[in-house]
Amino acid sequence: MAVTPMQFAMVVTVLGLTSFFFGIFAELKKPASGHAISGKGVVICKYPSNLSVVYGYISTAFLAAACVAGYHSLLYPYKGRAVPRTAIFCSRWCNSYFSVALATTAVAAAFLLWPTVQEHIHHIHNVHTDLESTCPTAKTGILGGGAFMSLNSVLFWLVSLMLVMNAREDYFELEENEKKEYI
Repeated sequence: MAVTPMQFAMVVTVLGLTSFFFGIFAELKKPASGHAISGKGVVICKYPSNLSVVYGYISTAFLAAACVAGYHSLLYPYKGRAVPRTAIFCSRWCNSYFSVALATTAVAAAFLLWPTVQEHIHHIHNVHTDLESTCPTAKTGILGGGAFMSLNSVLFWLVSLMLVMNAREDYFELEENEKKEYI
C-alpha cells in the first residue's frame, strides 16, 4: 500500500494538534507558585503535585515528531516517483515556506522546552538559602505561546506540502513534455 500526500498531511496534523493540546494542558496545570516551608537557615519549597512538566515534554516530543513527518512528507517518493530536491526547492515559495516551517518549529520547541525545563529545575532544586524566597515557578504564558506556535508550525508544514505537490506536478509535466519532444 502506497502512502499518499493526504495520509502524510493527516499524520502531521494529528501530531501537531496533539502537541498543541498537551502544551495547553501544561500551561493550565502549571501551579502559580509553591508553598514555602521555613527551616533552619533555609526555605524548602513544596510544589503541588501536577503534570505540567510531563505535559510540556510530551508536547515537545509530538512537535518533534510532527516536524520529522512534515520534512519526510516533502521528500517522499509518492507512487515510487522521486523528484530531485533542486526541482522542489528552486521555487521561492517552496523554499520560503519550508524555511518558515523550520523556524516556527524551532521557536515552538524553545517556547515549550524553556518553561518546562525551568519548572522541572524548580521542582528538583527546591531548597533555597535565601530566606526571602517565594518559591518561584516558570513564567506564565510561555507554554501556551509555545502550544500556539506548535499549531502554526504544523500549518506551515501543511502549506509546504501543498506547494511541494504542485512543484512535483510541474516537474513531471515538464519531464513528459521533454520526452515527447525527443520522440
